[in-house]
Amino acid sequence: MKKLIIAAALLSGGFATQAMAVEITGNAGVVSQYIFRGIPQSDGNPAVQGGVDAAWDTGWSAGTWVSSVDNGIDNGIEGDFYGGWGGSRDDFNYFVGGTYYTYTNNWDDDYAEVNLRGGWKFLSVDVAVGEYDSDPSQDYTYAALKAEYNGFYGKVGNFSNDFDGTYYELGYSNALSVQDTYLFDYTLYYVYSDSDLVGDADNNLVLGVTRKFDLYSN
Repeated sequence: MKKLIIAAALLSGGFATQAMAVEITGNAGVVSQYIFRGIPQSDGNPAVQGGVDAAWDTGWSAGTWVSSVDNGIDNGIEGDFYGGWGGSRDDFNYFVGGTYYTYTNNWDDDYAEVNLRGGWKFLSVDVAVGEYDSDPSQDYTYAALKAEYNGFYGKVGNFSNDFDGTYYELGYSNALSVQDTYLFDYTLYYVYSDSDLVGDADNNLVLGVTRKFDLYSN
């Protein structure tokens, strides 16, 4: 699985560099706590995050993203590397790609997944099929349905195969500007994770602030 994801990323980069137009953007921010797919990653503490993304006019894209992580005993850095291809037609959009997750200090097992996404107007579906690089290896399938309207959104996500559990997320996202000058994006959301997912059912309220900036375009 890992070799498949790395090969796909290299392939996407090889095709993308032939495109006439590319846009490279960056982002940096902080969240009051880091929760990924309903699972706490920072032990209730703030996390610093940031990344770089490249998008070509052919539909190919690639990027990397990092975040601080903490489990109350050990801390480290999560690094994500991803790439793929997507587009849109009328009210529909689609994407296929892959992501590789790695951690410093052996904070967690490295793992890779194939990503499939599709959307129609205000509805979107996200599916990930992956494998933890543990001994023995563990497979999972993640699926989420999201609905959005005027910045408000609701999401339900579920794990199956060697992992199990469901979470529900409600939130609001927007950008803050002053006199037409963009300052930052912000998101406030509530997450309920059931006992199958996190051991004891958990409720969390998260505030995130992110600043996006342009790095290069042609």
